[in-house]
Amino acid sequence: MRYADGGGLTAKARQHREAVRLEAAALFDEGVPPKEVARRLRVTAKSAYQWHQAWREGGAGALASRGPGGQRCKLSARCRAKLAGYLEQGPAVHGWDEDQVWTGARVATLIGRKFHVTYSVSGATRLMHRLGFTPQVPTRLAAERDEQAVSAWMEVTWAEVKAPGRPATDGSASRTKPGSPADRPRHARGDAAASPRS
Repeated sequence: MRYADGGGLTAKARQHREAVRLEAAALFDEGVPPKEVARRLRVTAKSAYQWHQAWREGGAGALASRGPGGQRCKLSARCRAKLAGYLEQGPAVHGWDEDQVWTGARVATLIGRKFHVTYSVSGATRLMHRLGFTPQVPTRLAAERDEQAVSAWMEVTWAEVKAPGRPATDGSASRTKPGSPADRPRHARGDAAASPRS
């Protein structure tokens, strides 16, 4: 049975799933058919049939866990510890002095420079998460930005835009037929109730 990227399972969850598969192997040894195994263990019939096939070909050992799935990390434990140290130093130490933000792209570049290993941006981001860091998006402000004009706009224009809309009154939200719903009797349901179809 395949689980995407190890199913995102912890070691404990992997042990639990392995225990279920090994219980299935014991039932297969007793001659219990896969459909009944699925019912007893509350798994899908497809899983039970796949386990039965693996059990016939390799015994109970074929149903043992193979450990976490997914691709192995390209960096050794020692290199990952070094990378964590580099990340602690901050981006400025490594040539990014415009802001103090680690992005996935910067970390991928740093890994390439320091360890001569190629990482994609998403791979570098996942590695950062594993090391306890979070990637950040750098703040980009326009060079032409005028802070005084921005504050004036916030005080005057934004206050007008933010003001509440039209007052609530009986009537329609439609600007083309503002009074039509108010003219209708409360017990009538639309135009169909007022005039029968012909």
